[in-house]
Parts: sequence; structure tokens; C-alpha cells
Amino acid sequence: MKLADRMARLGTESAFDVLAKARDLEAQGRDIVHLEIGEPDFDTPPHIVEAATDALRAGYTHYGPALGLPQLRDAVAEYVSRTRGLDVGRDQVCISPGGKPIMFWTILALCQEGDEVICPNPSYPIYESMANFVGATVVPLPLLEERNFRFDPDVLRGLLSERTRLVILNSPANPTGGFLEKTDFEAMADVLRDHDCMVLSDEIYSRLLYGGEHYSIACEPGMRDRTIILDGFSKTYAMTGWRLGYGIFPRALIPEIDRLAVNSVSCTAAATQMAGVAALTGPQDAVEAMVAEFKARRDLIVDGLNAIPGVSCRKPLGAFYVFPNVGGLGLSSKALADRLLEEAGVALLGGAAFGAYGEGYLRISYANSIPNIEKALDRIGALAKQLVA
Repeated sequence: MKLADRMARLGTESAFDVLAKARDLEAQGRDIVHLEIGEPDFDTPPHIVEAATDALRAGYTHYGPALGLPQLRDAVAEYVSRTRGLDVGRDQVCISPGGKPIMFWTILALCQEGDEVICPNPSYPIYESMANFVGATVVPLPLLEERNFRFDPDVLRGLLSERTRLVILNSPANPTGGFLEKTDFEAMADVLRDHDCMVLSDEIYSRLLYGGEHYSIACEPGMRDRTIILDGFSKTYAMTGWRLGYGIFPRALIPEIDRLAVNSVSCTAAATQMAGVAALTGPQDAVEAMVAEFKARRDLIVDGLNAIPGVSCRKPLGAFYVFPNVGGLGLSSKALADRLLEEAGVALLGGAAFGAYGEGYLRISYANSIPNIEKALDRIGALAKQLVA
């Protein structure tokens, strides 16, 4: 079988590879602490589940519009308008089966061979994978620990060229937990206004903040019609398996996104969309309780990691990941992650899986219980002592 050349350019998410290895070890009787997967370990709130059940019984079992049901598009438009201070209409909203289609459709619609896509590095690996797949050149925008993993506008200015078609931003960020403030976006908008390029703003962790307020670059003067906002339900409402996300697009781009949706997924499951309506319009106490629990876990894991010889960890301001510096342990990030899984029974990810600037770090998801986090810290600490002895 001869595959198309572009398949060689398509990457993957190492979290799922590590999960598979961890499951194999568990099948052999090993006790594994799972800190590799980026999904909340909470149940979907009951009122959301009930809304989906009611929708199924009411006949929401058929095809719907490719851009989404009017009920959910209206709810999303109202929610984004309220939370970002923007005037968003239904005709700018596309509902999708998860957040990844919004990334893929945006890149497919805007980028081709010869174009450049500026991606944060380290960052969610699918950005780079999809840009490579369409033949664009990925230009890394470094996120450095000394800047608390925030973008440097001056570095961005130096990376922009006449070939730049898309700049990808992510705040709060995966894998670092970094958070961009309003002043960061103001500085970036000042740089971007002089260039003919679009922005994909991945705001999937917008509700998972432990201080400060979420801000979107779309709110900056001159940026609204150049920005695609990506958000969804997976992280905020513990709905990873439901596959429900959305994008807010400039109106001129919506017909092209509609065609891509028709050609790829047809539509998003109707009952799932009605669950999304309930999520946005119903009680938010479960979200608030989840964020409070994540904050307690964050504080525990940051303090625990900083007590381990050869490890240092900054306190993230958002999402549910820590990105500790493990350069003092003398192993590459992948080698250390492999040994932690195989010898210590802790499943996590090497930082290089998120880009070259992630080397020397680990990504640890604290979407697990406090007792399991404590167990993992003990095991990480024990291996670290062996390595620095």
C-alpha cells in the first residue's frame, strides 16, 4: 500500500500513546497513577446528562445543520458575548464534534504550501501536526520559563513575515498552565495589526483560572474580524467524551467552514448539542466546585514537586497542568517519563512531546485525586533521589 506523502507529516498526541502503555502495565498487575491525560476526573453535571436524555426521547436523533442547531448557536453567541464583551451573532458560530475540527478547518481554510503558521512552543501538538499536514511551515514562538511561559511580543514581531498566514495563541495554556494578561494581548495586537494574517485563539481553558480574568485578543481594536475563537465543553463541564466544541469566526469565513463541516462530519450529534444548551444556560456551581478542587490539587503538587531534589516548578495560573523543570535530574524528558512509568508506576508526559522548547520539562496533569497525587509525588521523589545520588 502506498500512502499519500502528506501522511508522513501528520503527528499524534503522545498522551494517548502513554495511556496505552500504562493500560498494558495495569493489565500485567501494575499499579499506575494516571497523570498523562488532559481530562477532568469529574462526572458530567447531572442536569446536562438529563438534558441529553430528554433530547433523545424527544426525537433529537437525526441530522442537523452542519454549523449546528440554532438553539446551541444562539446559546454560544450569548455566552461568548457576555464573557468576552463582544457582540457575537448566531451567524458567526460553528458547532463541532470537539475542539479539534475547529483547528483543522481553520488551518485547511487559510493555509497551504508556502505559508507560515506561528505556533507557541511548547504547545498542544495538534497545532503543529495540522499545519504540517497541509504543507505549511511551522514557525515556533518560544514560551520560556523565565517569562512564566508567556509570549514575548518582540520575539513575535521578529517571526512575522509576508508568508505568515496564521498565528496560534492559547491561554490558559496546555502544557504549561501559562496565562496571558490583558496587557500581553494589547502588546500582541499592536504587533499583529501591521501584518496581513489571521489569529486562532484557543480558549478551551478559559473557565479554569485561579486568579485574574480571562481576556481574548478578539476584544482588541482591529482584531475581531481577524480572530477565530476556539472553545468548548470538554474541560469546563467534564464532557470530554461527548465531543462538543465550537468556533467563533469572522462572518466572511463561515461559508467556507460550513463547506468543510459538510464534507467531513456532516453535523454534530443533535442530543449532544441540547446537552450543550443546558450546560451554558443551567447552573454553574459544578464548574465552580471543580475549579476550587483543581486549585487545591495545584497547590499540593507544586509544593510537592518543589520539595524534590533536581526539580523546580512554577505555579500555573490556569488549566490543570504543571510543567516542572527536571533538568537537574540528568535525563532527557522522554527518558525520564519512560522511567517514571516503567519503574515508578507514574504515567506522565515528557515536555519535548509539546515541542523542542519543552525539553527538560515534564507535563503533569493534576486531574486526579489528592491521594493519587500524593502517591505520585512519593514515587517521583524516590526515583529523583536515585538519579541525583
